[in-house]
Amino acid sequence: MPGRIPVPADFPSTVKLAIVPPPNTDKSTNALILLHGLGDGHESFAQLGKQMNLPETVCIAIRGPKALLDLEGAHWGDDIIFDSSNGGLDADAGLRESTELIKLLIDDVLIAKCGYTHREVLILAYGQGGMVGLSTALALHRSSNDTAPRELGGIISIGGPLPSEAPADLIAKCKTPVLVCGGTSASAVTPTAEEKLKRNFEHIEIKRYRRSGDGMPGNRDEMMPIMQFLARRLKSTKGVPEGSIEVS
Repeated sequence: MPGRIPVPADFPSTVKLAIVPPPNTDKSTNALILLHGLGDGHESFAQLGKQMNLPETVCIAIRGPKALLDLEGAHWGDDIIFDSSNGGLDADAGLRESTELIKLLIDDVLIAKCGYTHREVLILAYGQGGMVGLSTALALHRSSNDTAPRELGGIISIGGPLPSEAPADLIAKCKTPVLVCGGTSASAVTPTAEEKLKRNFEHIEIKRYRRSGDGMPGNRDEMMPIMQFLARRLKSTKGVPEGSIEVS
């Protein structure tokens, strides 16, 4: 049975977000959480949710909980750390608080209040937000048990590896399917980061742009792996009689 489309009142008052309902008055079978990168805001990702126009999917763009100095943007880090190699901000600035926040929003709001299952919740995120998304999947997995698996429908991380505080490897790997996109060079998704992802996730795809850098997809070719992943992982109830029970 589809979940209920969340409303802002379902969430803690301290969380800034934008909710994009499914197109064409569709029921909401899936919930896609959108997490922006370091220094950005949730508004641009709410616009992305509208542009993707995903059937039976409510998109929830969430703003990072910390203000970025005196700038308009936000970030997901527990702290602000400068990268000594380039003088910029380090995305790997401790992500435990943000990971717990997204985990709480999934468990306490989308599942407990709105009726989704973990399988019906996906995350699409960029940069530092992608690191939070991957970390959240691991946190949910590690709190699972045999009778209550907590694997998400999927994680898409654009230019975001696992943070340094994540486990080096897991004996029982996380089964949440993962797609990580990045540039062929000048990418935060280094070969070392790839190996760490493969030691933690059972189902992992790495897609490289035909260019350097980890920016957001800039053309159809770069967006195609993301849309193909979503097409495989988003559930649909169209044509399913009301009251039917899924047998897994």
